[in-house]
Order: sequence, then structure tokens, then C-alpha cells
Amino acid sequence: MAQIEIKLPKMGESVTEATITNWLKNIGDHVQLDEPLVEVATDKVDNELPSEAAGILVERYFEKDQVAQVGDVIALISSGDDSSTPSSTGQPESSSVAQVALKSETNESLQNSVLNENNAPKQLSHITSENRFLSPLVKSIAAKEGLSVDELDAISGSGAGGRLTKKDLLEYIQNGRQTNKPESVSPTLTAENPKTEATPSVEKTVSIKAPTVPVNAGDEIIEMDRMRKLIADHMVMSKHVSPHVTSYVEADVTTIVNWRNKVKKEFASREGENITFTPIFIEAIVKAIKDFPMINVSVDGTKIIKRKDINIGMATALPSGNLIVPVIKNADRMNLVGLTKSVNELASNARNNKLKPEDIQGGTYTLTNVGSFGNVMGTPIINQPQVAIMAVGAIRKVPAVIETPEGDFIGIRHKMFLSHSYDHRVVDGALGGQFVRRVADYLEQFNPEREL
Repeated sequence: MAQIEIKLPKMGESVTEATITNWLKNIGDHVQLDEPLVEVATDKVDNELPSEAAGILVERYFEKDQVAQVGDVIALISSGDDSSTPSSTGQPESSSVAQVALKSETNESLQNSVLNENNAPKQLSHITSENRFLSPLVKSIAAKEGLSVDELDAISGSGAGGRLTKKDLLEYIQNGRQTNKPESVSPTLTAENPKTEATPSVEKTVSIKAPTVPVNAGDEIIEMDRMRKLIADHMVMSKHVSPHVTSYVEADVTTIVNWRNKVKKEFASREGENITFTPIFIEAIVKAIKDFPMINVSVDGTKIIKRKDINIGMATALPSGNLIVPVIKNADRMNLVGLTKSVNELASNARNNKLKPEDIQGGTYTLTNVGSFGNVMGTPIINQPQVAIMAVGAIRKVPAVIETPEGDFIGIRHKMFLSHSYDHRVVDGALGGQFVRRVADYLEQFNPEREL
């Protein structure tokens, strides 16, 4: 019988690992092709992985709550096909080292051969004496720095379940081993600028210890769930990476409010769904991005990546209180009806935990509607690796001065604030301010006679 390796697939850009949250099949169970085999969670979304082969599940190399890297072998299925498989010849790939170690932790010679293949010291295994999983990246850094198993065990891990992360290891090397290895280069330095002095000093200034928080009588301690931990890490990272600046503009959206009130019943009857303000806001943002394409960029070191596609993320609140950002791909190619259907579908899938990994990847600009909570304005945090995000506030009836050829008068208008946060490394106040003003202009110039 052939044995087929089931590997953790690539689940989108920037996703390098996933946590096994639940096995849907036990060892000895028969698995059909494309039948759900395991549930995994990334820093983006939870997902079921289908089996790539039919047969009997004979090995599971990762258990619940363990972290696997993309490309790692997570299971082995025995099929009735006698044809050879990739695992039957040659040595295991480097991405599968952790699984080989798990499968054969009593086989020292096999472990050593695998480790030698990756140029790692023989005393370093992927399972330390404390059963702590080490990713191939962490192991590679440890081998390069000559760290022993005892040293690795002594480092506190900030990852899931105390897992040792790249950040933990680099901080230990910089802070604890500087005197022994003064020649070590900061991990943030690039080949183009290997001797920049500013970068290490920045690394030191952000080594801030969290305050000790006392627990008083009657206080309730609530452990963050996995998603909340990921959100917290992502927000802290964004504020650390990007110097945030926020510009504000007030927009008169009376025409849009009146137009929507006029067409919403007909639209619901014809399309079977509601039209909200969100697709109208997205349409205006897309138009403004075409006018100011340098808002639609990302930063990679000293390089600016100008995005060809316009993919708009829309922050969506979940019933759990957490937040997720599904993405409307190629929003510039959609009309208002297409945007409305995409917004409604993604919002529904987000709230019902039906988003696919690709639904939350590839965003180039993000919109968040703080007005849905009754807020007038907000200061949103940039969704990395983007460089800008816009918050739209609540639409309110306010008295306003209305200018006419016959003179000015006071009237009741529907107005809202737009808050535009942007990365001041690449977006200056002029560009950031002009962009949000242009979005407001498109909203105020909305055609009241428009047909859907």
C-alpha cells in the first residue's frame, strides 16, 4: 500500500503557520478524497482542510493546539495504490523536519540525519527536553547562533502555549548574548544597509515592559480567546511599525441619504437583499484611490510597493466581539450593485464563520464603519501591511449653512465625519488630507438621479 503525506497547504500571503484546532478523523478511520480531515486556525481565519487522498489515516504528526508550518507533513494516509509516493524516496524535505522528529523521536539516528540535512547542530532536536516545538526558522536561527537546548528551554516564549517565536529568540540574542557576540547583526538590518546605526537603537527603545496589574477582590479574570490575542498582537505591531497620523473631514451626505431612501425598497424587491451605505462609501474610496494611487501602497524596508489591484477590506464586527476584515477584490471593476452584493455576502459569511482564507487576504486599503456603533468619529489603526485606513462616523442631522445664488440660509442636513489614518513614513499630510477630502467630494457630488 502507498503512504501519502498530507501537508499543511499554503493558505495565502504572509500566512506561514497554523494551529491544529481539531482533528475530524482518528487514526484508523477511512478518509474519502476531499473529505474534511482537520480544522486549523491561522492569524487570519479558521478553516477546514480537506484530505488530498482517500485511504486509512495511519499517522497524525500534530495534535490539538500544536503549531505546524506551511509545508509540514501533518498526517499520513495509507491507500490501496501501490504506486510510489514522494515520501518513499529521498530524505524528508526541510519543511517536514518537525513531523519526522515527532514520528521518530525515539530513533536518534534518523533525527540526527534530518538535522544534519538542514545544517543544524546534532544536539538540537525539534522537540526540546520540555517538549517545546521549534519551528524550522527558530531552529535555523538557534543553530546559526550556536544556542544549546538548555538555553532554548530557558527562554520564555510568547507564542501560543508558550511556543518560542522568532521575536523571542532575537530579543534573547540581542539582550542576553550581546557581550558574547558583539558582531551579531540586528535582524531588522537589510543587505542594502547592513551598518545602519538607527535601527538597533529603535529596537532598544521599544523594549517596554507591560505594567504589573493588581487583581482586587471581586475582579473577574477573563482569558483572551485566540482571535483576541491575534488582534491585540496585530494592533501593537501596527502602531510600532507605522507612525500614525489622522486627518478629518466632514461630508454632507444628504443627497445619498435621500437617494437610498428612494431606491432601497425597489432594490430589495429586485435583488432580494438590502442596499446599505457601505458600498457607496467603498465606491467613493475607489474613485479617490484612482486619483491618488500612492495611497494604495505597502512598505517593505526602504521600498514602496505600488499596488496594481484595488482590494478594499471592510472591518466587520463579529458576534463574539472580535473583529475581522474580509476583502472585496478588484473593487474598481465593480458597479454599485456588484459592490453591494459583495459587501452583503462577505459580511454574512464573516458573522457565520464561513469565510475562506482567500476572503481575508490581499487587501490594499481598509474601511471601518464606527458610525454603526453610534460613534461620530474614530482614529483607526492601520491594517498592516497597508498604509492607510478610513473610518466613517455616524450620519447625523445637523443645522448647516446652505449657500445658494439667492443667498445663504440655515437648513437641516445629513452630515458625517471621515477619519483617515495613514502611515507618515510614506504618506505626508498633504496626500493624506487631499485623499480624504476627495472621498468627501465624491460623496457630496453623488448623482440623485442615479439608477441601479
